Amino acid sequence: MRIMRPPRLSAEDVGSRSAGGGRQYSRRTLLGVAGGSAAVAATGGVSAALYAQHEGSASEIVEFRGEHQAGIVTAAQDRLHFASFDVITEDRSALTRLLQQWTAAAERMTRGEETISGGAVGLGDYRPPADTGEALGLAPASLTLTIGFGPSLFGPTTADPDRPDRFELARHRPAALTELPAFARDALEPARGDGDLCIQACADDPQVAVHAIRNLARMGFGVVSVRWSQLGFGRTSSTTTTQQTPRNMFGFKDGTANLKAEDTAVLDQWVWVNPQDNPPAARWMTGGTYLVARRIRMHIERWDRASLSEQELVVGRSKGEGAPLGQSAEFDSPDFALSDGSAPLIARTAHIRLAHPDNLDGIRILRRGYNFTDGSDGFGHLDAGLFFVAFCREPHRQFVPMQRTLADRDAMGEYLVHTGSAVFACPPGLSDGDWWGQRLFES
Repeated sequence: MRIMRPPRLSAEDVGSRSAGGGRQYSRRTLLGVAGGSAAVAATGGVSAALYAQHEGSASEIVEFRGEHQAGIVTAAQDRLHFASFDVITEDRSALTRLLQQWTAAAERMTRGEETISGGAVGLGDYRPPADTGEALGLAPASLTLTIGFGPSLFGPTTADPDRPDRFELARHRPAALTELPAFARDALEPARGDGDLCIQACADDPQVAVHAIRNLARMGFGVVSVRWSQLGFGRTSSTTTTQQTPRNMFGFKDGTANLKAEDTAVLDQWVWVNPQDNPPAARWMTGGTYLVARRIRMHIERWDRASLSEQELVVGRSKGEGAPLGQSAEFDSPDFALSDGSAPLIARTAHIRLAHPDNLDGIRILRRGYNFTDGSDGFGHLDAGLFFVAFCREPHRQFVPMQRTLADRDAMGEYLVHTGSAVFACPPGLSDGDWWGQRLFES
């Protein structure tokens, strides 16, 4: 996605008035006018000061429209707020109106603006604000908003074959959009999975991401309700060649062999839906992709008691450098034939071996996960782990066989439990004037 920097604004820009008589204070405006100490005051001092140190990245705008939705191959941001929604109306027109409103608000927020002009403070003293205002004074922070549609939006599902086709969408359902099967060791919680719609908000400022989801949820009152959500911090994958490989909550570099935005031919093969993938009624998905979400709780305390050598055998990489065992550098190709004379250096149950394309008939996916910490449970154990997000062209031919292999054989499974699961169809990007879901609802 093309990244743009916001223009510098003059003090006169701040003085422009909205139709409601109030001043228009976009996030960009406040940031541009404030400059130094005033910006610190506007955003709570410490937070603004910290972001001032990273002004180059914090002020970037990721283009909202394009061939593909932003937030997929976009350089992975530092923070995530993911939300799944149930549609609580049976009125098709109400749903499409909301999608149009969401699109307009989402595009504004990615530019660092309020959901509508003057929405936070400019609509008058006796009206509820149309923007909650907690992002005033904050930079756009590379915010991306990505929408997806779940199987249940299209009527009958495998789990609910009698589900009504409320919006006459059943014939437009892509064949690939079906619920994920159960996997060994799953302990799924119904309150952490599925949904009719999802929105993924990624940004380099957590408050910007939370503000976006909060306002879209507020706008959806009476039409949608939040089914579940997840906050994430510290990306666990790199999506461009310019990013360093991050570490997960086990302390290991994660996603070294991930697909990158620069691998356009590989993305066409493994991520983007092709025209021949669907019949005419479902070709609204051409150029889109499928989002797989898995909430994976890590048994942190158990892992922390394992020796370093055991941790490295489980993963198949050195903890420090991130190199495959038997190699010296992170990006060295793993040699699964290497042996110490009695056993392979990379164990047959090592995560890196089982997840590698060479051992999965070449299967690849684009990972875009985040660490999470949701406090502690009733036993005082940290409720933390990986919120796994991946994009693929056909989840049942890519993600499912990969996950079955890992669930059955991966030594890391001793330290993991999957508690949430969902799959969504993410349509292609938008042209000028288009709105989220338009190709689906008008096809």
